[in-house]
Amino acid sequence: MKRRFISVIFVILSITIGFTQEIPKNKYGLSVVNDFGLYQTQIKKDSAKALVDLQKFIPGIFIDVRYATENNFAKTKFYESQKVFLRAPAAAALKKIQKELSQQNISLKIYDAYRPYSVTEKMWEFVHDDRYAADPKSGSRHNRACAVDVTLVDLKTKKEFDMPTPYDNFTVKAHHGYSNLPRKILANRKLLKTIMTKFGFETITSEWWHYDFSGWKNFELLDIPFEELEKH
Repeated sequence: MKRRFISVIFVILSITIGFTQEIPKNKYGLSVVNDFGLYQTQIKKDSAKALVDLQKFIPGIFIDVRYATENNFAKTKFYESQKVFLRAPAAAALKKIQKELSQQNISLKIYDAYRPYSVTEKMWEFVHDDRYAADPKSGSRHNRACAVDVTLVDLKTKKEFDMPTPYDNFTVKAHHGYSNLPRKILANRKLLKTIMTKFGFETITSEWWHYDFSGWKNFELLDIPFEELEKH
């Protein structure tokens, strides 16, 4: 009986310690979850923090993860695989968007979603401009798995809608407030903005493709590699 009692106490203490495990701080004083075990502990406490694979969760969604190739602003491969993850509430909102768009023969195409913090550090080496790249001193909504880079695709032709600029264009033409554009392109940008904001996403000034999930402040910065997520 005594041995069994000790075993129970040990289990309780182990669980308590796991649930109160502190998130390590980096050189900027930011708390960054960089261990898969710690991430698992968090989602046991709060299932909303789980990372959802969008390709599995939203069948038929288009993806074009440029950072898994050299076809991006840095001409550098940042990811090892074409994967797109978001926190559970953001993924659920995106699924509703996809469902509504499909009724108009339109689909979302995802360029990027969750981005490990270490990748943000690498990107900053190429673009020291926080309008277009997140400063590692503050981190990115992408690092919280609460931001998505997205456009629209015509389901009949499988072609992307004409937008103000290509993806990752760091000029004023990519800004939401830029209006010296053909009427059709302005309408396409507005359609994307209208449907995204309807379901809880917010724009940023400088990039027509970037949307933050409105609950992003509830989620920590992450630096869990895609490879770790794919194992589980």
